[in-house]
Amino acid sequence: MRAFWEIFCTVVDNYGDAGVTWRLARQLVAEHGQRVRLWVDDLAALARLCPEADVDAARQWRAGVEICRWPAHWQPVEPADVVIEAFACRLPETHVAAMADRRRRVLWLNLEYLSAEDWVGGCHGLPSLQPGGLQKFFFFPGFTTDTGGLLRERGLIERRRAFQADAAARADFLQSVGVQACPGERLISLFAYENAALSSWLEAMASEGRPTLLLVPEGRILDDLRRWLAVPALAVGDGQRRGALRVQVLPFVRQEAYDRLLWCCDFNAVRGEDSFLRAQWAGRPLLWHIYPQADGAHRDKLEAFLSLYLEGLSPAAAGALQELWRAWNAGAAMGPAWSALADQWPELRAHAERWCARQAARPDLAAALVQFYADWL
Repeated sequence: MRAFWEIFCTVVDNYGDAGVTWRLARQLVAEHGQRVRLWVDDLAALARLCPEADVDAARQWRAGVEICRWPAHWQPVEPADVVIEAFACRLPETHVAAMADRRRRVLWLNLEYLSAEDWVGGCHGLPSLQPGGLQKFFFFPGFTTDTGGLLRERGLIERRRAFQADAAARADFLQSVGVQACPGERLISLFAYENAALSSWLEAMASEGRPTLLLVPEGRILDDLRRWLAVPALAVGDGQRRGALRVQVLPFVRQEAYDRLLWCCDFNAVRGEDSFLRAQWAGRPLLWHIYPQADGAHRDKLEAFLSLYLEGLSPAAAGALQELWRAWNAGAAMGPAWSALADQWPELRAHAERWCARQAARPDLAAALVQFYADWL
């Protein structure tokens, strides 16, 4: 069944919101034959992920998706069959009124942030009565069967495994972003918010016996990295060496290229929601810098995910990874936890692949949304 979908996205202060909604919109079009209009209030953020996007266009089509600038002064349009407000952004009041007046009823969904907290499953799919007789349903992505699943394109895991098994393909990709890895180097990617814990982690890697190449896409962590390196500036292409650690700054790349960067690495430090999930699909050990919240609610979200992810690990491996994640998100010393992790590397790598396979065995988020609409009809 082909339906018309609208997705509304407000970019807060990072690329995660735009990243998730852009992936979802493309997948609904490419895999489910849906018509999708994506409303974004900051096209410059979207253009970092989709360089072909025209930041000055009020309306354009990319990858089969109609992309519209969400204007400060809303101009009325006919609502779609399905209207998604991503991450509790507030729809224009006149659009909500038009949804209520539409002859054919509208499915209104609030697509929530990804969380592993226990209460999510009980709230997933629940309706909330709105003015005008509308109902808004809460749709929660998640890691358990009582949630809406995770964003994952068809064939993603198979493509990733084939890429990781092809040394020439990996070398060609790295060369395309200016990277020449040396034999025996461990590759680590770093994409994070500002973090006081970075210097202690860099010191630990620099003093190890094993050489490490740290690949750092442009982002908010660069200033912390520059201070530790004691250099006046860092730009794309810059490289520095300190002891066993070699550091290279990479350009901010489109989503498909970032996936491949994660696939090339032995360990991935990621942030927010979009890169966090993509690192899990990479099937490699990871470190998550969760988006910090003023009320400290992010700590509960971090612990909730760890309680799921650590299942099946030995006490030593689970303890080492847990302490590393806690230190990173508290801005605390990373050295002891990083050293403890080194002894658990083979187990952590096998566990990351098992976790990926278990999550990939479930229906993906886009398919779950399409099925939810079919059932609602």
